[in-house]
Amino acid sequence: MKKFYLTIIYTLILAAMLQARSSQPLANWNKSGLNAKSIEQVLRLPENEVDLATAVLIVSEQWSDMVYGRKYLERLDNMALEIRERLRKRKLPNNFKAIPVINEYLFDELGFESLSEATDPNSLFLHTVLDQKRGYCLSLSILYLSIAERLDVPVYGVVVPGHFFVRYDDGRRQFNIETTGGGGTAPDEHYIKTFNVPRNRPDSIYMKNLNKIQTLGCFFNNLGNSYSEVGNMESAQLALERAIEISPTLSEARGNLGNIYLRQNRIAEAIKEYKYALQINPKEAKFHYGLGNAYTEKEWLSYAVSEYNEALRLDPNFVEAYKSLALTYCKQERFNLAINQLQQVLTIKPDDAGCYSQMGDTYRQMDKLHQAVSEYNRAIRIDPDLIDAYYGLAVCYNKQDRTNDEISSYRKVLALKPDMFAALVNLGNAYLKQEKYDKAIEQYNKAILIKPQEAMIYFNIGAAYSNKNDYENATAAFLKVVEIDPNVGDAHYQLAFDFYQLKKYDLAWEHLIRARELGVEVTQEQIDIIKSKVR
Repeated sequence: MKKFYLTIIYTLILAAMLQARSSQPLANWNKSGLNAKSIEQVLRLPENEVDLATAVLIVSEQWSDMVYGRKYLERLDNMALEIRERLRKRKLPNNFKAIPVINEYLFDELGFESLSEATDPNSLFLHTVLDQKRGYCLSLSILYLSIAERLDVPVYGVVVPGHFFVRYDDGRRQFNIETTGGGGTAPDEHYIKTFNVPRNRPDSIYMKNLNKIQTLGCFFNNLGNSYSEVGNMESAQLALERAIEISPTLSEARGNLGNIYLRQNRIAEAIKEYKYALQINPKEAKFHYGLGNAYTEKEWLSYAVSEYNEALRLDPNFVEAYKSLALTYCKQERFNLAINQLQQVLTIKPDDAGCYSQMGDTYRQMDKLHQAVSEYNRAIRIDPDLIDAYYGLAVCYNKQDRTNDEISSYRKVLALKPDMFAALVNLGNAYLKQEKYDKAIEQYNKAILIKPQEAMIYFNIGAAYSNKNDYENATAAFLKVVEIDPNVGDAHYQLAFDFYQLKKYDLAWEHLIRARELGVEVTQEQIDIIKSKVR
């Protein structure tokens, strides 16, 4: 009996000891960053008070109202407690010997893995990684860093161009941990060679142990791209500017902000950021490409050609650089060089429908219409929904006086994109050419719904009504033209004709004189005829 009671007492003592151990706080328990409510609060904290997981989950809450960050913090804490218990049972310290246990738990048991393609901006966020057990290099690394922080295991984020991993470093022992490879290791030389790490600046952020604020800088860079993907340019700009404020030598943030400024037509600012990015990393083809695009917008075409060629020297498979270089050559009327660039694309991507369509555009500018039509048709065979190819065909058919084919092509464009302004106007023009005035007016009216202040459309409507002898509606349309732009001399001339037909001779005379003042050729006979009717 005594033995029985001793056994019970021993069991209770052991249970109490186990409970006491599990109730010991995690290493991050007293950090001010756990109580942060905004990212601005986080960034005002000393670096050693930041809790990385809390910071990125605050951003998750801003990204989606459906996210409750504290729930995910509890999940992280439980994961860290489980790993800590396993270390205790194996009598392992929280040093490099903890890494295999962390890897086994996260990657083998729980099954966290890398996404094959970085296509979903949601996968950047820690809450998504925890829910789906899949993520990008940065989001998986943030998970790893958050667990390590709770266990007081010295692990740091490391960034290289286009990639992020983590590194164990206790001051004596150091090795890299690849979160996209199940926690495998690779030497520094692997990353330097694979990701073309620039080594030209002593203040470079690359290949160094990052503190948590610098890791947040990398996160904000990717966050900016995520907002850009969903079309929120204002938030994208804010995130990227914050990334640069935190990590000014992160070339990707500079280049990505350049992309945002370029989309906002802030060309000078875009050029500045691209140039800064290239000072940090001159071997990055996409920054040369972006700078080339900015120079093209400024019409600095020679500079643009130089940047595109440098991008292609660094990356001979950079399809978009070949296409942009071809467009620039076309602007310089160096059409054969443009064709050569597009042929390079087709050696890389033989089924690139957009390239065949661009080839058609180039031949059309060379006035080689038969070849242009052939290229457009090849594009359509690959992609039957390629709007640009149908539009290019229609333009060629217009030049070849194949009006029925032109109309058919514009109708296919509008079936795919009903609000394409140029197609509506050109289809109206084609019907006008065939003297199908009501059909022409129908298309013009659709175009007006898109651009209600476009004087040219009202002029075309007026011409259609005038040709069908509906002078009341014709004058209404031409009056709208001169209301929008009083200096359209041809509209005044048409008003003179239509008011004459309506026997409103005073108005006809007024607009005839105005047309002549604006430089429209008016014959003496026309002046005499209308003047004779004026009282």
